[in-house]
Amino acid sequence: MSRDAADGFDGETPGAGAAGVSPPAATPGTLVLDTLAALLALVGVGDAIYLTAQHLLGNSLRCTITSGCSEVLGSSYATVAGYPLAALGAVAYFTAFSLATLAAFGYARARGLLALLIASMLLVTLWLLYLQAFVLHAFCQYCLLSAAITGALALVILAQKLRRTPFR
Repeated sequence: MSRDAADGFDGETPGAGAAGVSPPAATPGTLVLDTLAALLALVGVGDAIYLTAQHLLGNSLRCTITSGCSEVLGSSYATVAGYPLAALGAVAYFTAFSLATLAAFGYARARGLLALLIASMLLVTLWLLYLQAFVLHAFCQYCLLSAAITGALALVILAQKLRRTPFR
């Protein structure tokens, strides 16, 4: 098996897998959805990097839309093993951006990996929303933005799946 085939790209047919089975040909709609996913992920990267930088600098964030940023971002749930949770978010969003970009260029495995990543991000997001609502009783607008971005990414992935699945 060639290196390109192992990567999920055969050099001639974008999206052809190592087994020689190609997913449906890329369509303008698929390219639009991949691009939308990449752009949403970039917004998530920006939000997460901003929160990480503020945490590392020791700055306290004030919310302008909600009133619980300090409570949420200062809680014990805002760090994992001493690292800002937002840093993990930045890595996840950057990975989502990278996979969406690879998918847009025809790499078959990237779309599947992106779906798995977004599913795990959505589960973490739901857990963090639960913590904000029922444990901390406070909401952070930056965290809500991240939740909205992850939800939008999940909808894009769902739309891609629906486009590829014929209705019976």
